[in-house]
Amino acid sequence: MRVLVVGGAGYIGSHICKALAERGDTPIVLDNLSRGHRHAVKWGPLIEQDVRNVSAVTQAMSDQHIDAVMHFAANIEVGEGQREPLAFWDNNVAGVIALLQAMERSDLRHLVFSSTCAVYGEPQTLPITEDEPRTPVNVYGQTKHVVELMLEDVSGIGTLNYAALRYFNAAGASPDGEIGEEHDPETHLVPNALKAAAGLGGPMHLFGDDYETPDGTCVRDYIHVTDLAQAHLKALDRLRDGAPSFACNLGTGSGISVKQILDAVESVTGRPVPHSISPRRAGDAAQLISDTRLARELLGFEPAFSDAQTIIKHAWAFHAPRWGVASL
Repeated sequence: MRVLVVGGAGYIGSHICKALAERGDTPIVLDNLSRGHRHAVKWGPLIEQDVRNVSAVTQAMSDQHIDAVMHFAANIEVGEGQREPLAFWDNNVAGVIALLQAMERSDLRHLVFSSTCAVYGEPQTLPITEDEPRTPVNVYGQTKHVVELMLEDVSGIGTLNYAALRYFNAAGASPDGEIGEEHDPETHLVPNALKAAAGLGGPMHLFGDDYETPDGTCVRDYIHVTDLAQAHLKALDRLRDGAPSFACNLGTGSGISVKQILDAVESVTGRPVPHSISPRRAGDAAQLISDTRLARELLGFEPAFSDAQTIIKHAWAFHAPRWGVASL
């Protein structure tokens, strides 16, 4: 297959491209490089273009003989969304509208969409099933929820087959160390904890230690980015085999607290994680843990690398040499 990977120069998108290429498909990256990295595009051509340019995207689909589309081009940082909501709505929602228009013009039906557990908001039950009410509590989750509603509507008229993959906390790096997490600024826990352990940039900020959780810190379901990539391939294959549209969680079913991640970083690196306690961030739920039964049923998906030690080991092996720090 020739797959258009929108946002393929970013963290998750680049791992998807690597996984596609390793099984013999051709990823074609469409990215405006506002947050992605040119050096992360290694397995196929790069079309440097904004997804909101419908004509340009339609032309790219024709020129590259695209068979299916995967979408990862979104603003993701929760705090930024609270401060700059219009930018989030423009990129995360208007971008998908433009992409769907280009797909319709190009007679392309198959879309794998990067969604998020943030569509659930503060869950009523744990673990979170796909039937949990979608009541997002932050702008990021709201934009993803609205896109899912839009996909349902478009699918309902018979012009689209989609998979909305609601993943939990993506983390780690490719096991061979080739690609990893390179956000600027970096807001995710694992790389920031590793950076603090490496003695770079001062103590890490731990946002809130007074949640109703066993140790007072937020609990999340961490899934290795390589496992995430394999699930996307399985979702794409399911659509190509004629299955109807679907949404499902991607996680492990196990929760790990922030403090437990810091302990695991110290265990892997042999270095403690200096940190300070900061106030809670607006929009952060106390616990988000996935129910994984539907992903197993629909996709046959079982994570292979998603224990905390492996996630941190792979992330450390990626980051340490780039920071000039002795690795494992």
